[in-house]
Amino acid sequence: MGFEELLDEVGGFGSFQLRNLALMALPRVILPLNFLLPIFLAAVPAHHCALPGTLDNFSHQEAWLETHLPREPDGRFSSCLRFAHPQTLPNTTLGREAPSPGELEGEPSTVPCSQGWEYDRSEFSSTIATEWDLVCERKGLNRVASTLFFIGVLMGAVVFGYLSDRFGRRRLLLVAYVSTLVLGLTSAASVNYVMFAITRTLTGSTLAGFTIIVLPLELEWLDVEHREVAGILGSTFWTGGVLLLALAGYLIRDWRWLLMAVTLPCVIGILSIRWVPESARWLLTQGRVEEAQRYLLHCARLNGRPVGEDSLSQEALNKVSTGEQVFPRPSYLDLFRTPQIRHISLCCMVMWFSVNFSYYGLSLDLSGLRLNVYQTQLLFGAVELPSKLVVYLLVRRAGRRLTQAGALLGTALTFGIRLLVSSETSSWSTALAVIGKGFSEAAFTTAYLFTSELYPTVLRPTGIGLTSLVGRLGGSLAPLAALLDGVWLSLPKLAYGGIALLATCTTFLLPETRQAQLPETIQDVERKRCVYRTVYV
Repeated sequence: MGFEELLDEVGGFGSFQLRNLALMALPRVILPLNFLLPIFLAAVPAHHCALPGTLDNFSHQEAWLETHLPREPDGRFSSCLRFAHPQTLPNTTLGREAPSPGELEGEPSTVPCSQGWEYDRSEFSSTIATEWDLVCERKGLNRVASTLFFIGVLMGAVVFGYLSDRFGRRRLLLVAYVSTLVLGLTSAASVNYVMFAITRTLTGSTLAGFTIIVLPLELEWLDVEHREVAGILGSTFWTGGVLLLALAGYLIRDWRWLLMAVTLPCVIGILSIRWVPESARWLLTQGRVEEAQRYLLHCARLNGRPVGEDSLSQEALNKVSTGEQVFPRPSYLDLFRTPQIRHISLCCMVMWFSVNFSYYGLSLDLSGLRLNVYQTQLLFGAVELPSKLVVYLLVRRAGRRLTQAGALLGTALTFGIRLLVSSETSSWSTALAVIGKGFSEAAFTTAYLFTSELYPTVLRPTGIGLTSLVGRLGGSLAPLAALLDGVWLSLPKLAYGGIALLATCTTFLLPETRQAQLPETIQDVERKRCVYRTVYV
């Protein structure tokens, strides 16, 4: 008897599994609250140089700024420069100091903001940009903070992946909750930028625990036929987190309090850990038969399944445990030893890098859109729900490969069309951004299903682990790519769209897996024997 047969005995989908899915909903909500937090946390409001003097001699602020600030080519006041000497307005002599010799020969001289900046507080009372003046020459530090966070996620995925296999999923889930709570509150109390950057990087590494632990903890208690439905249901909690972030950002305008608000749900997670079951499959691989028996009996009781003493006896479970320990743990090197697996791995790495790069590039850069940041975030979250529904229908009819390639192509096209749309038609740019977000979410949702079906059973967790690791690298580079606007304003969109287009072409190099028998071994993939044979389901 194998573990799948054992799971059929106690119930592969019932009250026990539904309760487990509900318990795993909290970390799925916490993830977007933190991953997309820079939208509000690192927002840069309108700003200009802090100016000496007062407004006593001017009836309007516009006139006051006119004497002190140069204008950009688009007509707005400069955010990073001021006149070396206040200028004279037409028909008045107020506010004018003696000009320098150079000014008499041409344009008035300008100097950087030496006394700090004044910020528009109408939309945000405080962000890390206003807290530590991360604008103008220091604006790169704002993006660096987001990149360091995702680098932390990448490193944490490696650490938690190893530790969860060594010490168990449940115990490491508690570690992730506690460490995220402590580091999140510490980040909110940061006294300088360096402290904030370090604590946010460490927070990213602990949040990676949720991405590594939650999915196996769900799937290892589910039978095969319900795993696809549970996966799609679980992904809707991410969308719920996106919508909840829009509400939290609207109600809480101070970055410290907002960071505390998205961190405190970890307290609920810590309290709920007593009801989270350990993976019985993992316990059996470790030879901890008595603990596995206790959880399996509890599962059967909640699911209302009468279980005979023979099927869950110590002797029967010992046989299952021995069978689960037969296969050695594969390594990342196994993904590159044979030609077909190597081909799949390289293509999936490109695909996952692009999916993350374009998704976070679009989600974290809301500049040039007609709506305010709260409306945009709410709309971005709302469009994910129909996107998931469309994916569910398309993967069953058009296939995984065509759905994945179509979603990536749609993402690339929306970026490309936005390059051609005039900056004056911001409503079109906003509509294209929302459509692009729907396509990028569709690509994200399809990638999980497609990748899991491409790899054989013996390499499936390892393959998904590697590709998602490369994906997190794409997510960490997405904020930095936004800085390319300093070279050319349209270069970030060109980078996001170009990578998505490259991944579209790469996806067509992968085999279709719809209505195909899943491969069990590496030999099944290499020989292409019975792997993609059409069957009726």
